[in-house]
Amino acid sequence: MTEGAHVRDATGAPGSRQEALRAAREAVALACRVTRAVQSRLEKIGEITKDDRSPVTVADFAAQAVVANHLQKTLHSANDRLHLVGEESTDLLRQAEQSGALSEVVRVVGEVWPGATEADVLAAIDSGDHNATADSYWTLDPVDGTKGFLRRGQYALALALIERGQVVLGVMGCPNLSPDLERSFDEPDPEGLIYFATRDGGTFVIPAMGERASPQAVRMDARAHDALWRIRVCESVETGHTKQDDTARIIEHLGGGGSPARLDSQCKYAVVARGQADAYLRLPTKKGYVEKIWDHAAGMIIAQEAGAIVTDIDGKPLDFSRGATLSGNRGIVCAHPRWHGRIIAAIEELQIRRPE
Repeated sequence: MTEGAHVRDATGAPGSRQEALRAAREAVALACRVTRAVQSRLEKIGEITKDDRSPVTVADFAAQAVVANHLQKTLHSANDRLHLVGEESTDLLRQAEQSGALSEVVRVVGEVWPGATEADVLAAIDSGDHNATADSYWTLDPVDGTKGFLRRGQYALALALIERGQVVLGVMGCPNLSPDLERSFDEPDPEGLIYFATRDGGTFVIPAMGERASPQAVRMDARAHDALWRIRVCESVETGHTKQDDTARIIEHLGGGGSPARLDSQCKYAVVARGQADAYLRLPTKKGYVEKIWDHAAGMIIAQEAGAIVTDIDGKPLDFSRGATLSGNRGIVCAHPRWHGRIIAAIEELQIRRPE
């Protein structure tokens, strides 16, 4: 489908890919404002809810409510229901002991959705209950990188549109990621970035929190940055997300490189897309683990449209036609074209497999 073609089911008809992208960008920008507001009040929210982890719960629910509401009212009629595969449901939030968290979710959502009631917010969150069976649907990770969020590090809001098993549009908010490639990932940027891509339309970046109503988008091209002879890799901070010892083996097998850059969330796809790293590796850590579509859909298309190659560790394309999980794939390799084939070969030669 080309730019301007009709988008059915998920975005409503009549409509266009460009209209869907505009709505998605607006939704993610609103959600970035909400999560930033929550992150600025971590201690206060923890005091209100009596739970140190509840601020990320508040941010997750608030972001999903804001995104779902904006997509519904922008792209649908009242009788045309949004198809959204969201990470959150309100089962937890409706528990009596979570009343403080629910009140805080409603309060923070009200900053960008004036007049939103508790019932409005709960309904918006639960509209993310689609089962990934429609020909066209959205998928959302409202706060990807929970621990990064809690330590005021990197996290992402990742929204993607999937049509007939193909990711056709992705928008990713990285509220703490700096355009300055020399700035440490541990130093939150005051403005942050939003990356967005459409299939065959390229990848672009704009400020996330700027005052400009229509900031100039800058096109990303990973291939414009020459891959060095020593590979630069980024991977998850959390050891439970990837086998870091296997990453070290791959780097050594390829001739060595610098220490892997570690940051949370799908922001790693953007780091490769903008040429700051040559590869993002997510190697299987435990038997039976299957990746979720919301953890990779937006990041994948953003990296691919910037010229990177994204597959699983067997070199197979990521298969988004199997519902809410990537059950046909093992692990993730996102890399500059110069390095991707070498990494896949190294994985084969080193016999890196899913743990038994």
